[in-house]
Amino acid sequence: MSKRVLVTGTAGFIGFHLTQKLLAAGYVVTGLDNINDYYDVGLKHSRLAILKDLTGFDFHQRDLTDKAALDALFAGHRFDYVVHLAAQAGVRYSIQNPYAYLDSNLTGFLNMLEACRHHQPEHLIYASSSSVYGANRKMPFSVHDNVDHPLALYAASKKANELMAHAYSNLYHLPTTGLRFFTVYGPYGRPDMALFIFTKSILDGKPIEIYNHGKMKRDFTYVDDIVEAIVRLVPNKPTSNTAWRGEAPDPATSFAPYQLFNIGNNKPVELLYFVECIERALGKQANKVLMPLQDGDVPETYADVADLEKAVGFKPATRIEDGIQKFVDWYRAYYRV
Repeated sequence: MSKRVLVTGTAGFIGFHLTQKLLAAGYVVTGLDNINDYYDVGLKHSRLAILKDLTGFDFHQRDLTDKAALDALFAGHRFDYVVHLAAQAGVRYSIQNPYAYLDSNLTGFLNMLEACRHHQPEHLIYASSSSVYGANRKMPFSVHDNVDHPLALYAASKKANELMAHAYSNLYHLPTTGLRFFTVYGPYGRPDMALFIFTKSILDGKPIEIYNHGKMKRDFTYVDDIVEAIVRLVPNKPTSNTAWRGEAPDPATSFAPYQLFNIGNNKPVELLYFVECIERALGKQANKVLMPLQDGDVPETYADVADLEKAVGFKPATRIEDGIQKFVDWYRAYYRV
C-alpha cells in the first residue's frame, strides 16, 4: 500500500509544490491548511483547485491551534510521515504583529508535536528558516554552528521549534528533521516576497525599494529544488548519533533521533543582480530606490549544504536566471499581463 503523508500548509507556496511532487512519487497525501488571509486567499484557492484534481489527495481546512480538530484528523488517518510547513511567515510582519506568531508557530507546533507523540508517524519533518542564523557572520551558514542570536521574533519562533522538536525526540523517541529554507522563490510564490513585489511593481511602473543600499545578498533557492530535497528526506529518518558528546555538542545532530539540514542554493546573489534578472525577464527597467537596512534583516545568507548532499545525494542547483524566468512566465500567464 502507498505510504500516507500529512502536509500542513498545503495551500501555501512550498506545500502546494511539495504535494504535487509527493503525489507524483506515489504517496497518498492529506493536506491541511487554515487558508488565512495573511496574503491573497485567491492564490491559495488556485493552488488548492489544482491539487484537488489530483488522484490520492484529500484536503482538510483546519487550524493548528484547534487541538481537538488536529487530534481527530490524526485519529481518523494513519500517517506514515508528517511534513509540517504551516506557520505564520514573514520577518517584517513579526515586528509589526508579534502575537500572530505565538499561536501558529508555538502553540500550533506544540499541538503537532503532541499529535505525533500519540500517533507515532515514522518521521516528522518541519520547516525552520535561514533566519535562525541571525547575527552569525561566519559564512557559509552551517547547521553545526550555534544560532542563539536571532534578529526578529519570527527567527526566534523557528529556533524555538527546533528546540521543541529536540525535546520530543528525546522524551518520546520521535524522529524529527528540521529544514532551514533559504529564500525560496518560484511560480505560485508568496506575494509578500521580494520577487513577487518587484515583478508587480516593475510591470505597474512603480518604484521598488532595495534595502541596505543594494548590498544585500541572498541564497535564493528555487522551489523545485526545495521539494526535491524534502521528498528525498521523507523516508530518511534520523537515528541517534553515537558520536554525539555533551562536552562538545553538535547542534545539527543528537543522541536522540534528531537532525537539521540547510536547503539553499549554496550560491549567494547580490540583490541588484537579482533585480537585473527580473528586468531582463520582463524586458522592462525598474525604478530603484535605495534604502537602509531594515530592522530584523541580515545583510547576507549563504547555505552550507554538505550535510544534505551527503544524506540524500542532492543539492539545489537551479540558476537564478532560469528560476526568475520561470516565475515571470508564470506571473504573466496567471495575471494575464
